[in-house]
This record gives sequence, structure tokens and C-alpha cells, in this order.
Amino acid sequence: MNTERIRPGHAGTGRSNPTLEDIATAAGVSRSTASRAINGGDRVSPQAQAAVDAAVVELGYTPNRAARSLVTRRTSSIALVIPEPDIRIMADPFFAVIITGITDALRETDVQLVLLMSRNGDDSGRVLRYLRGGHVDGAIVVSHHRDDPWTTSLPGTGLPTVFIGRPWEARPGVPYVDTDNYQGGRLAAQHLAAGGRTRVGTVAGPADMTAAADRLAGWREGLREAGLAEGTVVHADFTTVGGQEAALRLFEEAPELDGVFAASDLMALGVLEAVRRRGRSVPEDVAVVGYDNHALSATAVPPLTTVTQPMSAMAATACRILLEEIDSPGARPAPFIYPAELVVRESSGGRRLSAP
Repeated sequence: MNTERIRPGHAGTGRSNPTLEDIATAAGVSRSTASRAINGGDRVSPQAQAAVDAAVVELGYTPNRAARSLVTRRTSSIALVIPEPDIRIMADPFFAVIITGITDALRETDVQLVLLMSRNGDDSGRVLRYLRGGHVDGAIVVSHHRDDPWTTSLPGTGLPTVFIGRPWEARPGVPYVDTDNYQGGRLAAQHLAAGGRTRVGTVAGPADMTAAADRLAGWREGLREAGLAEGTVVHADFTTVGGQEAALRLFEEAPELDGVFAASDLMALGVLEAVRRRGRSVPEDVAVVGYDNHALSATAVPPLTTVTQPMSAMAATACRILLEEIDSPGARPAPFIYPAELVVRESSGGRRLSAP
């Protein structure tokens, strides 16, 4: 007589994948106990958990995610919302670093990332409907603007949400991760002043973004502390082309400038080109400071002095906070702010400064 053990779900059933009932039978536990053991071990004894774990390995069980989501109300996915035009997202390395930071943080989990690119108008409404429809367990929002609906609409839906960058309306209990943009702008002003630059101006970022507003406010404070006039301010769109066009306008208004702070590295690259087009040199005639410390800042000609924005770390921290919010609703984590630090390279010269 053949006494070989017949595995549940494999002989006479026609099924290639064992069911939850098969796991329960093999482990000698009830179906509900097997389900709890597979879905996190809540109210399961160590002995039963070990038996279920062994049965899962022996039978090669793969959970049915669709069925599990009906029970747990989880989709095992989170959304990254970027309310910017597609062309901007593809051209700015900031977004590639953010996406990579989040996917790295998710690597040891079963959670998948859904990328949602949205602009004002119909796109925003469509994305909000998607987020409210239960398709994801939470959302990370980055590069948001003053008129975007995210800070007012998402928190009220009950969907766990974390912002990268301080929202315009930073409500209590709405978590965000940011760098100290105010202190970064202040360091840039102090650095140029310490290098003997007295006629300075700035290419500020979009006026409807908190990062740009905070960097500009810090820049102005640093100039006041150094006893320098505020100088000319021209706003641009965080792109190289926009930075170059803004810098050319800056030099038209104040041709004697000997120092420029650009509120992003991409705009600073545009400033470098504008200085060359004016027949001047960096840093001999004009010192230039950027913001971000992108990889491209070290390979610029000349290498770019810049304020560090730890983009990958910010993305990973935002992801960690979101996963904690999903697992423990109502935790209300405090904002996480990375300190400012200036990385000095050839575009400005001078000594290294960091936040006190």
C-alpha cells in the first residue's frame, strides 16, 4: 500500500496553489487562526504561528491579495502625487531622487508605489477622486503649490497623507518632511557677504511654493544681518532655462551685481550661463550659490556652491512616517525638518557654513 502523504490542494483537486483551508488542515488549526497567523499573527499562540508558518513553506502557499484586501481593507499600495507638468517631472532630477528614495524605503515591504502626476484643473479633480476611491492606503505629496487642493482636501478624507515640503496651510496633525529652507537662504546670504560680495541679488523660486518663499525670507534675513541691501529679486520656475532668463533680467536691472543666490541648482546652472553671456566670469566677477546639492552641482563648470537638500533621506522619512500612519492611525507625528548645510565649491569660494 502506498503510504506517501497526499498534500492538501495538490492531489485530486486540480489546483496548483493551496488554499487557506489547506494551510489550516496541514497546521492542525482552524481557518480563522490560519488567516490571523498569515495576516500578522494577531491573537495567535506561538505554537499555532509556528505550525502555520511551517505549512506555508511546505505547501508553497501564496496569499490571495485581492481576497485579503476585502478583509483588511488594505490595498498594499501607496501613491506619490506630483502636481507638476509631465515635462517638468521628467527634466528635473529632484523627482527621480524622490521616487528612488521612496522605492528604496519600500524594498523590504509588500507595498507598491503608484505615481500620480497632476496639474491644476481637471487633473487634480481626477486624482482626488482616485485617492478617495480606496485604491491606495495612503499618499505622499511633493512639489505642491499654494492653489493646489491637496492640503485642504486630502486630510479630510481620512486617507493617511504625508507632504514632502511644508504645506501652505500646515494644519496640526498633518505630517510633513522638509529641509530648513529659511536657514538655507540665510546661509547663502551670509556666505556671499563673508566672501566680500556687497552687490547681490537672487533668482527666487515660484512665489506660490513654500520652499521658495522660505528660502527668500531667509536670504533677506541674512542680508539684513550682514548689513547689506536686499538687492534685486526675480522669480523663476526651478528650471535651468527659467533660471537663465531670470538672471539676464537680474543683470539688466542691476548690472553691477557681484553675487547671486539661485533657489535651486537647476536655476543656478542657468545663472552660470547668463554670467557667461554677459561676458563675465564665475567666481571672479560674480559668485554664485545654488540650492539642492544635486549630483550635477559637483560637475558644473565651475563646480557649484550649494545648500544641501537631502532629497533621498527626505523621501525615505516621508515613506516611513506614512507607513506608520497606515499601521497606527491617529499617531499625529510632528514635522521632520532636516538642518541646512552649505557645501562650498569653486563657484563662490569662501569658508564652509552650517546651521548653528
